[in-house]
Amino acid sequence: MSTELEETPNPAAADDGTEEDDDPPLMSSQALEALREFLSEQSSLGGAGGGPGDGGGDDPDEVRLVAEDWRLSQFWYDRETAETVAEEIRTLYRATSSPIACIACPTLYAYLKKLDPSIPVKLLEFDKRFERYGNDFIYYDYNQPEELLPSLKHNYQIIIADPPYLSKECLEKVAHTISFLAHPQDSYLLLLTAGEVQRERAAELLNVHPCGFRPRHTNKLGNEFRLFTSYDPAGRLGGWEREV
Repeated sequence: MSTELEETPNPAAADDGTEEDDDPPLMSSQALEALREFLSEQSSLGGAGGGPGDGGGDDPDEVRLVAEDWRLSQFWYDRETAETVAEEIRTLYRATSSPIACIACPTLYAYLKKLDPSIPVKLLEFDKRFERYGNDFIYYDYNQPEELLPSLKHNYQIIIADPPYLSKECLEKVAHTISFLAHPQDSYLLLLTAGEVQRERAAELLNVHPCGFRPRHTNKLGNEFRLFTSYDPAGRLGGWEREV
């Protein structure tokens, strides 16, 4: 969703003001096995579901998701969060007809495609397991924030981002990517990140403000997550949270 989220369960790697190790991790045998299971599941589903998460169950409304890789700081949104944010994105799409860019949030990509397979959306993601999405997948390393196809530049009015780490450097680089992708006028940004840790940074770098809606994840995180937007959603998403 992201759903890649910004916290790691390893206390030694938790956000303590130090910069994260940018060396890309190698895929473990467990991750490779999860990939094989994911591809098998997607084939049986006819490609209708998919994304990141815990495998689903028998609920036909549940999107089946590939296992989280905590070494990539992956924590998937729960179903209510994914459906709520995906519906907001569809509302924006109906108003703009703009293609959509999802930065490091494959859960939202998966739920968007389940909600409406015709929605034009690209997933910018480091984890190559999501190459399964074909041309919708764009390999993305936040350490190279503008190493993207020129055709993507200023092409998106709707952008959703979930930076993988809580460091200031990570948010700054993702902000560069957002600036590269965003249409110069009438763009809509949704940012999902830890609330108090990133609130001031997010306002400064991206001019976004927290909404009343509180995102949750299938695995509980230590840092409270928030949804920030560059526009006032009014009666949706709980509206902007006003300063007291």
